[in-house]
Amino acid sequence: MMQYGMPTLIENRSLAENISLCKELKLNFIELNMNFPEYQIDKLENWEELYRPAKESKIYYTIHLDENLNIADFNPLVREAYLETVRRTIEVAKRMLPLKNAFGNPAQSFIINMHMHHGIYITLPDKKVQMYDRDIGVYMDYFKVFREFCEKWIGDADIKIAVENTDGFRNYEKEAIEYLLDSPHFALTWDIGHSKAVKEADVPFILDHEDSLKHFHIHDGKENPPKNHLALGDGDLDIMKRLETAEKCNAGCVLETKTIEALRRSVQWIDMQFRYIAE
Repeated sequence: MMQYGMPTLIENRSLAENISLCKELKLNFIELNMNFPEYQIDKLENWEELYRPAKESKIYYTIHLDENLNIADFNPLVREAYLETVRRTIEVAKRMLPLKNAFGNPAQSFIINMHMHHGIYITLPDKKVQMYDRDIGVYMDYFKVFREFCEKWIGDADIKIAVENTDGFRNYEKEAIEYLLDSPHFALTWDIGHSKAVKEADVPFILDHEDSLKHFHIHDGKENPPKNHLALGDGDLDIMKRLETAEKCNAGCVLETKTIEALRRSVQWIDMQFRYIAE
């Protein structure tokens, strides 16, 4: 059966509130978002405080790395800090694995979700130049180090780092992602609302790597004007088609709306769709 989860919601000021909502909506997991102060790495390392209530509620977690995380930053001090953040997050994930094994799909890995940082650009009179595009060799060297470290840190644990699409992959990012996907420790997250808001620019690349799809962020979206994180049914996406792909890939799905109301409506929308199919 499909596994559905919820994001960390800004309206909920505590883990207990998020867990309570997760139980109420009969969802399977919560994606802990490291952009929030309450889910920074030092907080996650108090893993017993997260583990105990999840076990009592029979749910599990995935983790969303800080969106600012940039493992190719040119500043070695910054780069090392981000690498250390990933290392310590992997250690937390190892502690949380038994929850996923007990209450999740045993055929799915524990997911750590990450964004690709675009880096800075230099504005010329006639164009903008991405620094990572100009220095692609240096950029790829950093990703080679990143992959090597992650392979060592994860070891034989059933953990995958899934790269999420946001506002359109740059060409240098595609090269780095393809390098990461050559490792069994990496995967893809398809955020279907993000891809809709950029006129499905990432879809050909994602579908070319469908075998690596292990995680979905599900929310509705529009192209004109660009909108995402809408409640299911409020946009222009063929949600059922995307859910069919998720099921085919045996991927977990975060209903990634940003408000409690939109999450409730999205759960109701899914219930209605599958009730209609069953009838």
